[in-house]
Amino acid sequence: MNTENIEDGIRVAGPCTLVLFGASGDLTKRKLIPALYNLVREKLLPDNFAVVGFARRDTTTQDFREQTRRNIAEYAEDGVDEATWTWLESRFHFVPGSFDDAEAYRVLDAKLGELAASRGTGGNVLFYLAASPEYFGPIVQQLAAAGMVKQENGRWRRVVIEKPFGRDLASARDLNRLLLRVLDETQIYRIDHYLGKETVQNILVFRFSNGIFEPIWNRRYVDHVQITVAETVGVEGRGGYYEQAGALRDMVPNHIFQLISLVALEPPISFDADSVRDEQSKVLRAVQPMSPEDVLTRAVRGQYGTGTIGERHLVDYRQEDRVDSLSKTETFVAMKLEIDNWRWKDVPFYLRVGKAMPERLTEIVVQFRRPPFALFRNTAICDLQANRLVIRVQPDEGISLSFGAKIPGATMRIGCVDMDFQYAEHFGTAVATGYERLLLDAFVGDQTLFQRADMVEAGWNIVTPVLDVWGALAARDFPNYAAGTWGPREAAELLTRDGRRWRLPDE
Repeated sequence: MNTENIEDGIRVAGPCTLVLFGASGDLTKRKLIPALYNLVREKLLPDNFAVVGFARRDTTTQDFREQTRRNIAEYAEDGVDEATWTWLESRFHFVPGSFDDAEAYRVLDAKLGELAASRGTGGNVLFYLAASPEYFGPIVQQLAAAGMVKQENGRWRRVVIEKPFGRDLASARDLNRLLLRVLDETQIYRIDHYLGKETVQNILVFRFSNGIFEPIWNRRYVDHVQITVAETVGVEGRGGYYEQAGALRDMVPNHIFQLISLVALEPPISFDADSVRDEQSKVLRAVQPMSPEDVLTRAVRGQYGTGTIGERHLVDYRQEDRVDSLSKTETFVAMKLEIDNWRWKDVPFYLRVGKAMPERLTEIVVQFRRPPFALFRNTAICDLQANRLVIRVQPDEGISLSFGAKIPGATMRIGCVDMDFQYAEHFGTAVATGYERLLLDAFVGDQTLFQRADMVEAGWNIVTPVLDVWGALAARDFPNYAAGTWGPREAAELLTRDGRRWRLPDE
């Protein structure tokens, strides 16, 4: 059910109420409220709009409004326009209650009915679960028991679920079964904030609106693909969570696999949500799960030790707050994956993700095959560089393509040059949290950038063999890379064994 309005060619949300479960948490104050403010500023929310915060705190609506005012002053990146904020703040309401309190849901239901009448929301509701994963099931079950997820009389009800979507394949299937017992798949919006980034969304446009790239986007021309997600920070007070998750669970089945699926998918028949997600699902199901023997040679884990990044000194991960002094949790992962289909057979996809890296960056590198040397064999040229396409997702969003050009002079020499496109330079910068596009999509009923149940399970199916082997064979050499380096030695060897190497950011 698509419920978008088009005003002056711009997509605008229709009448609705947003319910924020976990309204007092960090995600709400740091990302969701600022994202709503940005949508209001861009005039993408309707006048018939309301927000209801739901949390265990004994808070009143007035308290909630005052707290969000303090938060937006702290987290808005471009200052706060008073008129814009007043418009939004006047639509804030609060219902106190615990996530398992049936009576609190009845109060919430009554509030939604009241807002449908007073604000003209039409009874349309987006429930956003900005809560800990253990509450996803109980919240949805309580909503269903209270009759609050029924779509009738033209009204829609949708549920946004934050990652992680389970801890492994079994728990992901359990969560999906629980959700699908009371919701239709069209009502479920599994959100990954990485897909809110402009450059990620631009992958499809780049591939399919430019005729020069799609013909060479295959095994005949592409040598390999690298995906790097590097952070300069450590766990930053999230040691308790990270001890339960680790880098593999935290990043690979969601962020990394979303990037891989967009890079590798076949052309969808349209940009309809399920057409795109059908092709993404096919890619993930074509990734070959590793055997236990493969895990030992194609998957690398690391944990950072003390080191320096710029002028900051980081202690060992094991010395972070709420981290076991003998922790075996990985803060770095590198893997070699293979997609067993006609387009990508024998083209390795290398991925690495880590904390305490020398630079903060997320990038996709498409390395093309080296051209034949025959034409230059009687010249001074002893090597030919392969063309390389780099899609920079963050922090400097853009795309660059390297190619060879003759260096001026009497002899034949080739230099490597770049054609470089930067979003900020060409289109200017827009203040955003990364959640604006995703929230708007959920309001209008567009699921293209949200994961489907089969995609979630396909991702966990790939990493489960790795989790099993790493769970059975504890790492004995942690910490095995210093903070401020690019991970353990084995990560570099993963590529050097194949005659390749990781791209460095300044290349």
